[in-house]
Amino acid sequence: MQRVKKMSETLKFVYVLILFISIFHVVIVCDSIYFPVSRPCITDKDCPNMKHYKAKCRKGFCISSRVR
Repeated sequence: MQRVKKMSETLKFVYVLILFISIFHVVIVCDSIYFPVSRPCITDKDCPNMKHYKAKCRKGFCISSRVR
């Protein structure tokens, strides 16, 4: 009986561990996805700024970089 109880606790632990790892994986993947803006520009003001990203005009095109 003791052996079955330890097996079930181990299995529950593994399930919880998988859930936590998958949650962190989703957060990391969702945070790293962004849509780069590469439109023509003349100055930095021609480029749109998005949340957590700042666009600058480089060589005639908008380049987004992450704001820290």
